[in-house]
Amino acid sequence: MSLISIEYYLRQNMISCSSFFDIPFLFTLATILVVTLFILKQKLSKTAVVSNLPPGPWKLPIIGNIHQMSGDQPHRRLRDLSLKHGPDVMSLQLGELPYIVISTPEAAKLVLKTHDLAFSSRPHLLAADILFYGCKDIALAPYGDHWRQMRKIATMELLSAKRVQSFRHIREEEVSKLVASLTTAAASGQPVNLSRMLSTVTSSITSRAAFGKAQELTDSFMVVVDNMSESVSGFGISDLYPSFKLLPVLTGFKAKLEKMSKASDSVLDQVIDEHRARRRAGRKGDDEREDLVDVLLDLQEKHNVLGIPITIEVIKAVTLEMFLAGIETSTTVLEWAMSAMIRDSRVLQKAQQEVRQSLRLHPPLPLLIPRENRDGKVELNSYEVPANTSVLVNAWAINRDPRYWTEAERFFPERFMDFPIDYKGTELQFITLVPEEGCVLELLLQ
Repeated sequence: MSLISIEYYLRQNMISCSSFFDIPFLFTLATILVVTLFILKQKLSKTAVVSNLPPGPWKLPIIGNIHQMSGDQPHRRLRDLSLKHGPDVMSLQLGELPYIVISTPEAAKLVLKTHDLAFSSRPHLLAADILFYGCKDIALAPYGDHWRQMRKIATMELLSAKRVQSFRHIREEEVSKLVASLTTAAASGQPVNLSRMLSTVTSSITSRAAFGKAQELTDSFMVVVDNMSESVSGFGISDLYPSFKLLPVLTGFKAKLEKMSKASDSVLDQVIDEHRARRRAGRKGDDEREDLVDVLLDLQEKHNVLGIPITIEVIKAVTLEMFLAGIETSTTVLEWAMSAMIRDSRVLQKAQQEVRQSLRLHPPLPLLIPRENRDGKVELNSYEVPANTSVLVNAWAINRDPRYWTEAERFFPERFMDFPIDYKGTELQFITLVPEEGCVLELLLQ
């Protein structure tokens, strides 16, 4: 299930909540309070006052509600705050930036469907800008011509049903290796690190699908991959104070990102050079055996047909995103599924029900990638949302809404046998990754 479980995180893949911020808050904030106070006053004095904002918790000067978001699992904190101040739409202030938190299916429908165009852009994140070559990927690209073209390429070329099916032999081979390893360990009575094994199999599947072979990635590079996933999965404190331009430099966050970018760039250069050499030698695979780099290089050669040229940076950004998404989302889902089944001794009837239930309780992205209101004011549930306000959809809270789910906290796959809700995302009581995109993960569930 690897790369294909990019539902992809690809437009919504990417707020993991294990590390919402990258450095200790108190130390960082202590260094910037005096400087930002003046900046904030200047900025706030120019900001139009919105009298009908959604309700929210009380804010502290300068930091707003940051103190309520520090630590692990902010999605749980947001759910608890929404129950007090929402429950469907709640406003927060994180540093300089206004946020709206969505925690019910009804409110999610307004953002993701009714006003989807108004909220189609993404807020700027320094990590995405540096690691993905100026946001030339798909998931974190701002709304515009580039994003439209990349989305079209993703749905029609990279992750079409035919392309997903062409990777079937890869999945079968790698899963067979995993089963063989588990069988050997069971026969000898040896303990196994299931998390490590699942991570290995998903990285192998993703690497073969993206690069054409099980790339021999060093342990040091896999550490870089893990750090990159963590960096783009949340907000650096510098993202919350965009007026303070020196903050990423002073905290060392920018240098850390540039170091990771350099390491991944060298690996991507090697992969692309190998593909170009093979193509020059006339050894490019047929359509059934093409990997994702081959597809992107083909599209680059057809630049006159496309609205936007596919540059080498675009190829690197999209390939890196696919690789990170394939490993992170798949491993997360599989680990939680295994954990839940180990704790529950009941024999689960169908793999589909198990996967859907795991996705409901433990979505790979508990908080979907923030959206941003790029136009004027938008009305949500009689509240006004001003322009340039970011919106957080709390998929974790929506999937546990007791109004729609009996015993919402219980791992109970059998509920899907006679359950009327459409798990594919047309109804928003169950959000896995991205409801409005054609979810490639659902191809596997079927």
